[in-house]
Amino acid sequence: MEIVIPPFDLKSIAPIVSVSVAAIFILLLDVFCRKTFKNSMGYISFLVVIATGVIAYAQIGQNVYSFSDMFVVDNFSVFFNLVFLLSTAIVILMSDNYIKQEGVNYGEYYTLILFATVGMMLMAGGADLLTVFLGLEIMSISLYVLAGFTRDKVRANEASLKYFLLGAFVTGFLLYGIALLYGATGTTNLKGIAAFIANNSGLTNPMIIAGASLLIVGFGFKIACVPFHKWSPDVYEGSPTPVTAFMSVGPKAAAFAVFLRVFLVALPGLEQKWSIILWVLAVLTMTVGNLVAISQTNIKRMLAYSSIAHAGYALVAIIVGGEFGIASLLFYMLAYTFMNLGAFAVVIVLGRKGEENANIEDFSGLGYKHPLLAVAMCIFMFSLAGIPPLIGFIGKFYIFSAAIKSGFIILAIIGMMNSVISVYYYLRVTVVIYMKKPIRKFTPLSISPLIIFAIIITICGTIYFGIFPSKIIAFAQQSAVLY
Repeated sequence: MEIVIPPFDLKSIAPIVSVSVAAIFILLLDVFCRKTFKNSMGYISFLVVIATGVIAYAQIGQNVYSFSDMFVVDNFSVFFNLVFLLSTAIVILMSDNYIKQEGVNYGEYYTLILFATVGMMLMAGGADLLTVFLGLEIMSISLYVLAGFTRDKVRANEASLKYFLLGAFVTGFLLYGIALLYGATGTTNLKGIAAFIANNSGLTNPMIIAGASLLIVGFGFKIACVPFHKWSPDVYEGSPTPVTAFMSVGPKAAAFAVFLRVFLVALPGLEQKWSIILWVLAVLTMTVGNLVAISQTNIKRMLAYSSIAHAGYALVAIIVGGEFGIASLLFYMLAYTFMNLGAFAVVIVLGRKGEENANIEDFSGLGYKHPLLAVAMCIFMFSLAGIPPLIGFIGKFYIFSAAIKSGFIILAIIGMMNSVISVYYYLRVTVVIYMKKPIRKFTPLSISPLIIFAIIITICGTIYFGIFPSKIIAFAQQSAVLY
């Protein structure tokens, strides 16, 4: 029997190959080279990510299926790849000073960051449930290790173990959902599933409905929507702050990319059923995230619940669907990358070895001792709250206007009410910064030029794309077609 190897296109996965080779090279560099080279690993990783961004940008306008239709390159996947690479680059800049300060300057840190990015890019381009699962596991395993990277801290060990156990448990739901869809349709290809449902009255097939429900559980865990959010605050608080920042942006965007592609490409025939479920989840996620965030005293936990609330806003875009809904989600993912990573960068700068000063009260008097950092933090808080003319306002406005135009008026009103609630706990940080006396002594800061660069990038993105969002919105609209 002759074995036929299907043709494959390496150009379609060029960004993935680039990051994978760099991750392996950095790991080998750490093993075989002198310790002095460890200080250059962050720079190498950053340059590789930037170069990969150029490669990904060159793929705009393509619509290529490869590897037996298991992987697709289109503007949708390219947009998300650029968001992943942007968040990875900024996190690498944020990490340099932190890992040296904490004494965990190991080469595998950057390797794990890069492999997590590989998993995210596989998820965004996955045209088959097996490709999606492969990417999700590569990303997840890297994050499990990164969450406990500061091994001498009990909270980091707890965060890693909790994330791993819950993540492994939810993986069972996801796999069972894939198995049910395969059993009912005979394929794991997204287009094949959609064709089967359209031609065989799959709307009433209980296996397909059960499989779709289990996929919602699996993806819901990754985006930390209510009621699958319990892991998020503890893992965010216990993980190293750069890792927390990374988890809050890149992997969450990857989960939304998969959510969109799977449910709008493979399961559009079930939209009336799953949109009702997502409607309820969006309302619960927005409301619970914002209400619980009000009572938080730790800024990492506050940002964790804030992240949950923002996942609720993004779910609104999935419910809306269509070109408007998809484009609004794409823009919102980019907006959230700039403002959330910027906030975490300021938290890292103010941290000290073994004491990250993560309580909100630790920011008291920051406006008088470090005025530039205080201004930066206020910009990010205002943007997260959705105050114009910053990028966070444009992102929320885009999502809620898409919901109203599509007839989801009640959902948009609930979203806007939740956005008003969020203003309280975001502005509380600015009040503490400028209107309270310091409760601790601010020591002279030894700030790495890299993290200063990261803060400058995030501030510029937060302000510039809030005032001039037209080019990004146009690109998002071009990327809102799922092939």
